[in-house]
Amino acid sequence: MAYWCRNVVLPKGYASKVKVLNRLNLSRGREIASKNRKEKRTALFKDIDDKNRRLLKFFTTNNHSRKIALVILYLAEGSKTARGSLMFGNSDPEIMLMFVNLMRECYKLDERKFRCTLQCRADQDVETLERFWSRITKIPLQQFYKARVDKRSVGQISKKHDYKGVCRIDYYSSAVDLELKRIAQRLLASFK
Repeated sequence: MAYWCRNVVLPKGYASKVKVLNRLNLSRGREIASKNRKEKRTALFKDIDDKNRRLLKFFTTNNHSRKIALVILYLAEGSKTARGSLMFGNSDPEIMLMFVNLMRECYKLDERKFRCTLQCRADQDVETLERFWSRITKIPLQQFYKARVDKRSVGQISKKHDYKGVCRIDYYSSAVDLELKRIAQRLLASFK
């Protein structure tokens, strides 16, 4: 069809009208596509939630499943050294909250045995970050060790404005440390 019209001369100003119409239609098309993507994503999340409702209910009501989650978190982000105390660190506040909440739910803990160490960049306000992590973990500020500032970051500006450093939690109990590590060993062995 384009071949048939190749010699047709458009009236003056017609090309600019076509450009305007194309832009309007393209914008409308983007809005419709965006709306369709959001609807598909909402439906996908609903389907995922429906499929896993029983699993999540089991996780929230069964202490054994919560201990397995704690072990897996510790296996992924915890210290593997044999020091008689456990150490766990992460920069994600939700992961840290999950870890300390699971610890408190799975074990009868002495809250005085918690310690925190903040690892951050040189351009960050240590006191503000310590208050943030204290609020997240519910560990008092007096149980925080001196922050460790990354000397390599001196003179550099942090690119991620929402980065709150890494919070490292130590809990001084050889019994809890030993149990978590032993369950982790048995769990890993089950995959061999």
